[in-house]
Amino acid sequence: MASTSTTAFAQIGQIASRRAVHAALGWLHLHEQGIMRWQGECVAIPAPPFAEGARAEWFRARFAELDLAEIEIDAAGNVLGTLGPSVPGSSAPVILLSAHIDTVFPPDTPLDPVLTGTRLQAPGACDNGAGLAALLAIAASLRHAAIRPACRVIFAGNVGEEGEGDLRGVRHIYAHAAWRTHIVAHLVLDGAGQTVAVTGALGSRRFEVSIAGAGGHSWTDAGRPNPIVALADAITRFAQRQGSREGDALAARTGARRSTWNAGTIEGGSAVNAIPATATARFDLRSTDAGELLRLEAELHRAVEDAVFCSNAGSAPDYALRAAVRPIGDRPAGALPESARILALLRAVDRHLGLRTELRTASTDANLPLSLGIEAISIGAGGEGGGIHTTAEWFDARGRDVGLRRILLLLLALADCHAAAA
Repeated sequence: MASTSTTAFAQIGQIASRRAVHAALGWLHLHEQGIMRWQGECVAIPAPPFAEGARAEWFRARFAELDLAEIEIDAAGNVLGTLGPSVPGSSAPVILLSAHIDTVFPPDTPLDPVLTGTRLQAPGACDNGAGLAALLAIAASLRHAAIRPACRVIFAGNVGEEGEGDLRGVRHIYAHAAWRTHIVAHLVLDGAGQTVAVTGALGSRRFEVSIAGAGGHSWTDAGRPNPIVALADAITRFAQRQGSREGDALAARTGARRSTWNAGTIEGGSAVNAIPATATARFDLRSTDAGELLRLEAELHRAVEDAVFCSNAGSAPDYALRAAVRPIGDRPAGALPESARILALLRAVDRHLGLRTELRTASTDANLPLSLGIEAISIGAGGEGGGIHTTAEWFDARGRDVGLRRILLLLLALADCHAAAA
């Protein structure tokens, strides 16, 4: 019996030899300028967390131009379009192809994209301007070649991937979309590159820790518990309980289980001569293991409780500090099985294109489907990028063609195998 890898490679070769697929690949090769124009127009539209509506409307117009069916902006703000069987209530298998439309930048961030040759510079030019441009390019190439897969391919520009968006776009899809139970594979387009594949879902739990007290004057009320001092003590206690950083560095090199934490913001107080009434910090806990996330969460609660207890020792009840630990983000951990069909197909595509597949662990929209046991991979959209999450972010389209071919062949292979099994 032929091995899975041999069978997958043969399937990719057969798909790549089709006349219609040649036409689609040719469209991608010849229309780089148009793809870059889409990318520049897209990143010029602000899409800060929880305010992605203008960019979603732009995508809805592009989906209409590309003749996708069932185009809608759902209740979460995701813009969706369908290629393939679009009969309401269809039970055809669904391949979900998505790219997040939100950015990390606040609404007043100057965007002003600048294109110099093949290089586009603007906040969000790569993350996720590259993925969004690829989403449109794949739809356009399929339309040009008149390829209509037997299964349903649903294109999604989803909201809420970055920061405190907490994957709310894909959460909504997997909780409410009428076709959610028919999703058999999810391909996420995120950023640049053409060799990396994210198959491990880096889980994260995020918390806001608030400590409140009576406050007071730094001289006349000296001795009252100070929320900032207590919060600093809590951070110190938590750090001491996590041990040295050498273990994490070793885990990063060997691929072993790894956990990290970060205190990303700290706020409080109103004046240098006033005991603050409140202090707040935000924590990001990450791990490749769900059990480790629970341990880190418990350790954070204990550190806060111990710090407040020590600050209140000997203090009058009226001046005692109070603490609250509020969850503000939860990205589930997960991993794609080595035996997954989507992984075998990706490796076959990369072999066909002469690429070396590099498997990584990261936090992406693929976290959610992987945690649900649905085959999912997050890959780049070709080209190169840098300055991610800074106002100096850039994307260079050289090599984009290879990345787009990789996406198209993988998508068609997924549609082939699941359509055959339907």
